[in-house]
Amino acid sequence: MSMFAALDMAMSGATLSRVWMDAISDNVANINTIRPGGEEPFRARLVVAQAVQEGGPIGTSVRGGVRVQEIAVSNADPIVNYDPANPLADENGLVTRPVVDMGVEMTNLILASRSYEANLAVVDRVRDSYMAALRIGQR
Repeated sequence: MSMFAALDMAMSGATLSRVWMDAISDNVANINTIRPGGEEPFRARLVVAQAVQEGGPIGTSVRGGVRVQEIAVSNADPIVNYDPANPLADENGLVTRPVVDMGVEMTNLILASRSYEANLAVVDRVRDSYMAALRIGQR
């Protein structure tokens, strides 16, 4: 594997991790978004990753890694609460709460952050190796 292939893979991982962290931040920002009863609630965004196989068609720059296949939404059952004092309550006093689990989001945030850091560490090592190779060539 060449240094550039390793760089491409690490950058694709960092990009995926950044998109994942963006989705998590959207989920956490909407954790208190309440809708009238019967309306579709805010649902957690889920990033679906797909492996990119090394050695794509001739003439392309595909060298492996990962990519975002899609941003899906949680299909968990809506949370409907009785809260007649809420201004968004329907005629029955029901409100729909978001389908977001803060514990899951915080765990995913730690995983995404560590993944991002690990991929950037690989980028740093590849850069250092490339610079060392250039110094060898100058001797």
